[in-house]
Amino acid sequence: MTMIIYLFRIFIAIALLIFVYTAYQYYHNPQRKLRKAKRNQTFFLLDDRRNTKQNIQLVYKGCAFEGEKYVGTTEKSFDVVNINMIVRDPLELIGFTKDDLDYLEQEIHQSYPYAQVKWKHPINQLLENRRKDSSIN
Repeated sequence: MTMIIYLFRIFIAIALLIFVYTAYQYYHNPQRKLRKAKRNQTFFLLDDRRNTKQNIQLVYKGCAFEGEKYVGTTEKSFDVVNINMIVRDPLELIGFTKDDLDYLEQEIHQSYPYAQVKWKHPINQLLENRRKDSSIN
């Protein structure tokens, strides 16, 4: 009978450890932090600088962006030289301004100073229209 009690205590301890481990993994999950930043409409950048094959994910003002990194040569080393940014849902761009895009580029350049940020459709059209309007005036 005492053996069954000890076994039961061991199973409870194992179940408790599994629960604590699962709660820790959930709390530290970067995808959860990304969703939380989108819900709260704050800025959050999710990136693994050591892994150039993993895309950059960021959220700003409730809008989710993703960027593909491309490695190339700089004057002294190999580094990320191009980042192609896309928006996941273009309808989330309502209310975005050129200043918001400049802020995002500044945040990206903090991690990748040699990178040229290229915006894909529909953001590139906004930037081209701005250039055309400024060249007309």
